[in-house]
Amino acid sequence: MRRLARLLALCLWPWAALAQPVEVDVELILMVDVSRSMSPRDLEIQRRGYAEALMSPAVIDAIRGGLLGRVAVAYVEWAGTGSQRVIVDWRLLQGEEDARDFARVLVSQFATGMRRTSISGALDYAADSIASNAYEGLRKVVDVSGDGPNNQGGRVDRARDRALAQGLVINGLPLMTRDMIGRGWHLEDLDLYYLDCVIGGPGAFVIPVVDWSEFAEAVRRKLILEIVGLPAPEPRPRRAQTRAPYDCLVGEKMWERNRRYWELP
Repeated sequence: MRRLARLLALCLWPWAALAQPVEVDVELILMVDVSRSMSPRDLEIQRRGYAEALMSPAVIDAIRGGLLGRVAVAYVEWAGTGSQRVIVDWRLLQGEEDARDFARVLVSQFATGMRRTSISGALDYAADSIASNAYEGLRKVVDVSGDGPNNQGGRVDRARDRALAQGLVINGLPLMTRDMIGRGWHLEDLDLYYLDCVIGGPGAFVIPVVDWSEFAEAVRRKLILEIVGLPAPEPRPRRAQTRAPYDCLVGEKMWERNRRYWELP
């Protein structure tokens, strides 16, 4: 009986070995906002900005300089609840050639935007994607960008807490540009909303973008910090520490307030 069990174990060993996740320094999922408040130009700037940042020598050096010298990255565009679009599924990046291939997919074609803004849906999707991929990172990071607050789906702070309970770190890239198309959803202090309601975990940080000309550099800086595992310094002077916590339902309230005007005859 013992001999039979040994033979069975030997037969199953190759499949068991294949099923083992690939160890990486970090699993990083890039969750990129493509809601209708953003113009086609904005959407293209985002894709090209990420492509440029991924191919920068500083990002390549950060990848190679890790304990294992490899990271796993996915790029997903999101909007409303259930509206997530995988542009580049999980890939292993170990150097310049891998990063160039990843970037090439990003700029090979450009898609249109989708309706609504569900940061909570994006966070839940990212957590599920990290849990089910073929990698095992020393760190697991969700990188979420957006130009407005959550206005659909579950509460964003509760989605954040679910992700943090899985050992994830959530970093934010609030897009605080003043494009005309998104003025109705603009929060003057979107970075504070991200600080209080979206990000979390050891070393979590926010890097705001106030002008599209800053986007590629902000992404490059953010990727280096996430790959190396260092917190970002404060991007600009904060409000007093005694300020009240941000209302994490502000986006839902804005949506309901605007709906009254849409429903008028």
